Amino acid sequence: MNRIEPATSTAAARPARLRRRLLSCAMAAAAAVAAAGITVSGAIAQGFPSQPITMIVPWPPGGGSDIAMRLVADAASKKMGQPIVVVNRPGAGGTIGLKEMASSKPDGYTIAMVATGAVFAQYNNPNANALSDFEPIVFFGDDPVVLSVGAKTSIKTLADYVAAAKANPGKLRNGNDQPGGSSHVAASLMERAIGVRINKIAYAGFAPTVQALLSGEIDSATVPAPDISQHHKSGAARSLAIAGTQRHFLLPDVPTFREQGIDFLAGTWRYIAAPRGTPPDRLAALEARLLETMRDKGFIEKARAAGFIVEPMNRADTARRLAAEDAAMYPVFLEAGLVRARQK
Repeated sequence: MNRIEPATSTAAARPARLRRRLLSCAMAAAAAVAAAGITVSGAIAQGFPSQPITMIVPWPPGGGSDIAMRLVADAASKKMGQPIVVVNRPGAGGTIGLKEMASSKPDGYTIAMVATGAVFAQYNNPNANALSDFEPIVFFGDDPVVLSVGAKTSIKTLADYVAAAKANPGKLRNGNDQPGGSSHVAASLMERAIGVRINKIAYAGFAPTVQALLSGEIDSATVPAPDISQHHKSGAARSLAIAGTQRHFLLPDVPTFREQGIDFLAGTWRYIAAPRGTPPDRLAALEARLLETMRDKGFIEKARAAGFIVEPMNRADTARRLAAEDAAMYPVFLEAGLVRARQK
């Protein structure tokens, strides 16, 4: 006699089998995601950002840093789904704006642009924040200095410059900004890189430095490419080497120091940071969107048209770059007697 199973038994088994099947599929999907190394940002899952983000630029409107960050803010707002509002907080060499960012609630809604000068400020200004008070998010790029000489000098090449500096220690007059400024630090690092000693003459900005070079008041200058390129092209000045990783598009005929056998990088660099203690998932969300923005072809073209070289780096690479810059600059500050607030 054949045994007939009650219909209710088969029906009752179906939901259990379905649950097991769904659980199996979910586990397989999770394993596939893990195997591919894919993670989903908790911040994105929680809807971050859900309100406007404030970006503090610790310099006045209209300057290079302001222009660069407004380009970033405009493009990144579209990818964030929320506006990034640029707020200028100039003063005390960038210290005021960065202190405002560092003391803000570490929730990812307040970020700021940090530049080369912050390395110096932490050692010289007791009111300045240390770099360790900031969480790096992304690196924007470098604005490398260019070693240029006046057209009236007999110096034609970098090799000529090195030879003249070695033959006359401390005699060549180089124009740069105030001690601790990016071009002053660049000149000091250049002395170490090529093994010479020059006479560093401080000016209140790049414009008067270039004017002094054109008039013959100084022999050389270490200023960014946008400030000297037109004079190089006109023949009023002669640019010898660029302290960057690549030739500058404004000076395509000028080789880098590295191309000429000298491992030397210097200039103004910029990165975007958040207050220390910002949750890792929100840092990751900001990093992803900002990197996506800076790697976009259209953005790179806009930045280039404004005179910027965009070299985006992630958080880890940015942190390594900052550590290297700090290690290189500290001895220069120490030697010049500029370490007054903190010591290593």
